[in-house]
Amino acid sequence: MIEPRQGMGATLRQNIEDLTARQREDALRAPLSDKVADRITRFTGSMTFVVLHLVLFGVWISVNLGVLPVLPRFDPTFVALAMVASVEAIFLSTFVLISQNRMAAVADRRADLDLHVNLLAEHELTKLAGLVTRIAEKLDIRPDDPAFAEIHADVEPVQVLDALDESRKEKGID
Repeated sequence: MIEPRQGMGATLRQNIEDLTARQREDALRAPLSDKVADRITRFTGSMTFVVLHLVLFGVWISVNLGVLPVLPRFDPTFVALAMVASVEAIFLSTFVLISQNRMAAVADRRADLDLHVNLLAEHELTKLAGLVTRIAEKLDIRPDDPAFAEIHADVEPVQVLDALDESRKEKGID
């Protein structure tokens, strides 16, 4: 249970708990391949990984330059080192792309949720504006702001997207 914080309502706290629980459930239900890719990506993005590579490549280079004569030179031209580093880079970039694709899908879901919640809130505010207008009329109060009329119409999301697309084309974006 999340501790109550000043200024945070019970509904907001409950939403945080619900969404956090959902994220945990999604993480548990994720395919094994996603879990493996995320773990590898997390490790390869750590300082431990950097230090491990500094030591490994440092020893490899030192031995093959003859600086560390404890081992015989096994890759004097560094061809094997280049091959190992190249293969590692291929696999690491693949794991990073897998993790990025998963994170992009999560971000898309969140954006979709945001859009639908915002559209619902806008619709509810439009209905509320109509109710306030009817109350004002009953009390013989006239709204003096001409922009007040705009809030009586629901926003049409498709029209907004079309207008955004048109604006982007005019500005040469995309």
